[in-house]
Amino acid sequence: MLKSRFSKEFTEAGCDEAGRGCLAGPVVAAAVILPEGYKHRFLNDSKKLTEKVRLELRWEIMETAVAWAIGSCSPKEIDEINILKASFEAMHRAITQLKQKPQLLLIDGNRFTPYAGIDHQCIIGGDAKYLSIAAASILAKTERDMIMEKLHEEHPLYHWNQNKGYPTAQHRKAIEQFGSTFHHRKSFTLLPPQMKLEF
Repeated sequence: MLKSRFSKEFTEAGCDEAGRGCLAGPVVAAAVILPEGYKHRFLNDSKKLTEKVRLELRWEIMETAVAWAIGSCSPKEIDEINILKASFEAMHRAITQLKQKPQLLLIDGNRFTPYAGIDHQCIIGGDAKYLSIAAASILAKTERDMIMEKLHEEHPLYHWNQNKGYPTAQHRKAIEQFGSTFHHRKSFTLLPPQMKLEF
């Protein structure tokens, strides 16, 4: 069972992102404030759950959370400011949209750009330790998956409905054959050095 609170003194929002290591699509982040005393036996790091369970939990989180919000950064923004800064910016955008202002941010990972007026705590592996971060990981992951499935309809050659933009052999083979799209991150190594890609 994951922990419900980091501190008993403050209203906490868990924050996490999805898609940092992808070759295509946005990086998506979520921020979630759960009710005090909230418990859930199946809520866990999104990477440890099946797609079916993630989608079921997504709707439950949206219905039961005190506040939740989602933010993102486009491939163009990622290329302009780098993926790490874009991940933090996506989190900031999610936090800004929260209907209730938290007093403490629980950030999955070891680094974060401070959000003005709100203290934060970085927690390595936080999505497997705290319910609010796990909830944020599920919202970010499911939101991004839905975005990539929609983009797949426009660009079916890349099989984004299956690989979600991650650097699979299937995805890289498609890039080698058909080139890159507007949705690919040009600052990333889209193909191994032995393959040449013309933009």
